[in-house]
Amino acid sequence: MIGRLRTTKNSLRTSLIITRREVRDSLRDWRMVIPILILTLFFPLLMSVTAQLAVNWFSKYGADIIGLRMIPFLLMIVGFFPISFSLVIALETFVGEKERHSLEPLLAMPLSDSELYLGKMLAATAVPLLASYLGIAIYVIGLYVTSRYFPPGPLLIQIFLLTTVEALVMVSGAVIVSSQTTSVRASNLLASFIIVPMTLLLQGEAAIMFWARYDVLWWILAALLVADLILIRMGVRLFNREELLGGEIDQINLRRVGRQFRRFLLQSPDEALRPWAGGRLRPDIVRWYRQDFFKLLARHHLSIAMIFILMIASIALGWFYAGRYPLPSQALNFDALSSKNFESVGMLNFLPHFSPWSIFFFNMRSLILGALLAVFSFGVMAFVPVMSTMGIVGFLSHQIAYAGYNPLIFMAAFILPHGWLELPAVILVSAFALRLGASIIAPPENLTVSDSLLLALADFIKVLFLVAIPMLIAAAFLEVHLTPKIVVWLLSPR
Repeated sequence: MIGRLRTTKNSLRTSLIITRREVRDSLRDWRMVIPILILTLFFPLLMSVTAQLAVNWFSKYGADIIGLRMIPFLLMIVGFFPISFSLVIALETFVGEKERHSLEPLLAMPLSDSELYLGKMLAATAVPLLASYLGIAIYVIGLYVTSRYFPPGPLLIQIFLLTTVEALVMVSGAVIVSSQTTSVRASNLLASFIIVPMTLLLQGEAAIMFWARYDVLWWILAALLVADLILIRMGVRLFNREELLGGEIDQINLRRVGRQFRRFLLQSPDEALRPWAGGRLRPDIVRWYRQDFFKLLARHHLSIAMIFILMIASIALGWFYAGRYPLPSQALNFDALSSKNFESVGMLNFLPHFSPWSIFFFNMRSLILGALLAVFSFGVMAFVPVMSTMGIVGFLSHQIAYAGYNPLIFMAAFILPHGWLELPAVILVSAFALRLGASIIAPPENLTVSDSLLLALADFIKVLFLVAIPMLIAAAFLEVHLTPKIVVWLLSPR
């Protein structure tokens, strides 16, 4: 343990060599220093005066609360503007060195990939983050001088932490972009994939602050920390010195992409991870059901276990909220229950018509949407279909118990007749969608990022079409033709 701590300390000390070098170079560039000084010294003073004017203006019309809510919002803006420069610095960490022809001496330094990556990331964060802290301090001092108002301590801590984590998230993403592109122009174009989500996040935080729901900011902070850890792991995993020194222009070879995707579709899971020796590829459905499917289940056992655990947690969460928001007792009355009651479900706009194909396409649409969200969220949003569905199940189960019925009978009647097919299909699709999104973060050793994504997509499509879709079709027919009869038989009065 002591040896590991000593190794970590030495690695950090080595990374700081790169950090000091980069910070020194940044402070020499007046085009970088002057905008940071303006945003650090003058912008906070302007915002403190603006806050005072806003409070006075809103108080004239009896809307004091709006003026007061402007103060923490402007505090967040003051902290965010300087850290936006960290994105500019980070975008040219590696690709800028390449265009300046200083990349080879940098990569020749006796540093590990993680030390070099960490040093570059800290260098891009240090100056803008210190400027942001100074700007927040100037804003708070100016606010106290002009209006004798001092923000609450917990709010200040939240703003400092949010500013720090947001800077780290932007820098982590930008360094990945810089290490995977071949020109500063390309990295600047790809920066929109970082700027747009952070802007949307800033708007969400503003709405939360205007509603004074500051407790929600802690959840946002936790989510940003998770995102930052994912991005750092992804960056270190994808960092490759040989590729940085390699090709000048990135090209998309559609023929190779199609060939690789077809290979991953037709080969067994073990063969897909090995270099292709050539030969003719033929589909083998019998082999897939006998061998490949079980190998894929074993390979994705962690994803399947995670989805299952989240399913149980969603039921518990729905049960908890049902106790806080109980439905009226007359809302759950099974005295006049009949099969015709199920036909009126389709009258609700957010639910499908009560027919097998409507239910099947509704479930497919939800699962495909979850898979698309998983791709753009590194697998995180793959949980949405499962958590939303099972959360409703937990909520209704508690409401059933609150109304005097047995929740186990409710679940056995409403869910079990078709759920024994539908739930495993949903778990499988969600687990493979999770792997599809996470394939970008941690590709297998012998595969590139694009090949890892193609392999995960091929596995997802095979499980979807060969396993999940037949199960969902059968479950939809059972839900329409069998479940209502069992519900009426178990829950209607005798």
